[in-house]
Amino acid sequence: MRHSLAAAAALLVATSLITAPQANAESTCRDIYAPVTVLGHRHTVHGQLCSPAGGATAVQLLIPGSTYNSSYWDYDDGAHSFRAAQNAAGFATLAVDRLGTGASSKPLGLLLTSFVQAEAVHQVVRGLRSGAYGPSYAKVIIGGHSLGSSISILEAGTHHDVDGVLVTGLTHRANPAGVVTVLGSMIPANLDPKFGLGQPLGYLTTSPGTRFAAFHAPGFLSGPLKALDERTKDVFSPTEAVDGLGVAVLLPYSRLIDVPVLVVTGQHDATVCGLLASNCSNANTLHADEAPYYRDLRTYVVEGYGHSVNLAPNAGQYYAAVASWAKKVVG
Repeated sequence: MRHSLAAAAALLVATSLITAPQANAESTCRDIYAPVTVLGHRHTVHGQLCSPAGGATAVQLLIPGSTYNSSYWDYDDGAHSFRAAQNAAGFATLAVDRLGTGASSKPLGLLLTSFVQAEAVHQVVRGLRSGAYGPSYAKVIIGGHSLGSSISILEAGTHHDVDGVLVTGLTHRANPAGVVTVLGSMIPANLDPKFGLGQPLGYLTTSPGTRFAAFHAPGFLSGPLKALDERTKDVFSPTEAVDGLGVAVLLPYSRLIDVPVLVVTGQHDATVCGLLASNCSNANTLHADEAPYYRDLRTYVVEGYGHSVNLAPNAGQYYAAVASWAKKVVG
């Protein structure tokens, strides 16, 4: 059997209705600031909740990867909005800033781990189901990119409170050379003029001019999109990677997930694909490598691209494949 996919209030929350520049006539978006309690203190997770016209009963909760924030899911170039594609397919979306990034709280970096992030996300899932942010959702799909995928795996495997899991840019067999390339691009965020001394200690970001080689090569990325990716970059804490890799990747923790999973990679993702890593030639080879780690798995490969698949020239096909899978998940 082939497992490829056709491209085919309980909580007090401060919310403000906005008309987002990227929102189209078919969806409305508003910022939410969800209170969460982690690390023994109250923090805030910021996100943008977007709903299609007429509302939705199912929502996709989207978590960005390292050095990205919620903008990863909704680029404003008019052609690379995962958010808009899912809204058009009938799903609400909540793209969040991980703690430490965007408009979310910024604790000391060394205090953050992927399990801490997963606990914060778990509290957001509860809020989505209870109606704490406005509408209540009967179905919740959690989705992540790279480090965000590790967080999604930990959340779903620990709390069993979602209906499906989207994993992008992550497999259980990392490519050492690609990981070294990414880590070699990092500098302390305080040394980057974009963040400066106001950024709490313990965070890293990419050195200017290194993002294409680290996240996109050998895929095509136009000059304006390179500038957009650099302009919207964010930070991450190395401690997020300790359990993000050590538990979510190196251990079969994902076997605890008891709902359908879709794994998506770029065909040439240097961080997880290659001779010593996963075979990302096509959806079937990827499925063969990843099947031992999940109970219910489908796979999709973005042809010709590297790690950050949301900016691939053919990303629209991937958006459609996710929407098709997600519709089956929520019935």
